[in-house]
Amino acid sequence: MELPLYLSFKEFENTYYDNLEKWFEEYKNTSETDYLKALSDLYSPYLYYNFANDRLQADASIQIKDCFFPYYDKIGISFCTTCENGIPARNLKRINHQFEWKTVTMMEYAQHILDKINRYLSKNSNKEDKNVLDFINDFEIITSREGAGYCVNYNQHQATIPFLKAYLPVHGQTVNIAVYRDFLFSVVQIAEYIDQKLKEVQAFESMIYSKLKSDARFKVQMSHQFLTMCN
Repeated sequence: MELPLYLSFKEFENTYYDNLEKWFEEYKNTSETDYLKALSDLYSPYLYYNFANDRLQADASIQIKDCFFPYYDKIGISFCTTCENGIPARNLKRINHQFEWKTVTMMEYAQHILDKINRYLSKNSNKEDKNVLDFINDFEIITSREGAGYCVNYNQHQATIPFLKAYLPVHGQTVNIAVYRDFLFSVVQIAEYIDQKLKEVQAFESMIYSKLKSDARFKVQMSHQFLTMCN
């Protein structure tokens, strides 16, 4: 069963038991604890553990390759009328991209995906009966590149599908900033709700707080070991 990701705490809370009932219908030999563990896995990627405050905080971001052409910005102005971005079209595909890793918000990533889909729809008028959500996992569209810009990793993209399904508009050119801000506030509340229920069934190791705190400690230890090796 594909659990929906909710962008507001109120919607999550109001549909909790309805989705739990569907979970039991789908999986006969299961429990609410299994359902809560699945929810924990669903929302954990949008949170991190803050050592200073000893609590969870929102971190809806993703690392993506920002691709560019080497030395392109040093070429200067070109008046070539058969070029794309100053590069002869016949040679464009021969130039290998270079890239640097960039961390972007999930809102920015969603807008990037939305732009790709709308660009495709504008070039394919026979798809008028389709909407944005029909193409959020289309390999050709998602991985397409037009010159420099973000290079989407399709495997990594799979983890963003629940968020994109909930956040992207069915039709339209831009994402909703207000909805995204509400999500950043709500995701912490959702995590606390899930953790409270996991605590009630004594599944402490599955709590989002416990898992992310453990992950954070491990990263700190690895960082210290790396610095020790360098010294």
